[in-house]
Amino acid sequence: MRAAAPTPGTRIERKERTRQRLIEAALALLGEGRGYTSLSLREITRAAGVVPAAFYRHFRDLDELGLALVEMGGVTLRRLLREARRDGIPPTDMLRGSVLIYKRFVEERPLVFRFIASERGGGSPVIRAAIRTEESHFASEMAQDLRALGTLPDLSSASLQMICGLVVATMLNAASDILDLPPGQPTPEHELVENFVRQLRLVFLGARHWREA
Repeated sequence: MRAAAPTPGTRIERKERTRQRLIEAALALLGEGRGYTSLSLREITRAAGVVPAAFYRHFRDLDELGLALVEMGGVTLRRLLREARRDGIPPTDMLRGSVLIYKRFVEERPLVFRFIASERGGGSPVIRAAIRTEESHFASEMAQDLRALGTLPDLSSASLQMICGLVVATMLNAASDILDLPPGQPTPEHELVENFVRQLRLVFLGARHWREA
């Protein structure tokens, strides 16, 4: 009796598992302190337990794998922070809530954020451009949400976008500090959170006094 052919769903699931193994292998190598540009396709596939040819069924090149890492961090983070900006939350609580959500997200995905922090200022031009695009999308969504909430109603769309860009830059700059927190020491953690909240408050305080040119 001939065995049944694999179902499309099974093939899709296997393909997705292999893709995820490649991503996790790249992250594991980065976790050893490597820079992304120093990784080779062969060592990523070896760490993932697949043949090098299998890589090209999922990614055109290493840049495309890097783009997947950027997207992995950005899409989920935007969704989480959008929830923190939902209607009805006082602005002060919104800032603190967003900081705590962001901190937890960074701590849960340390390798992704170390990759983004490293590649944001160097490495592949393709990945740098993708991170800048992700920052711009992030700032645009934040500006739309703040406009819908009636926050800073006197600012033009361009100025509100600029303010949100400052917020996003502050958040990304804080990622390395969050990841470098000593474990099991609540005082430095509390100080970091409070300083982070103060920085964001200062941005919005300046925004309230901003006058259009």
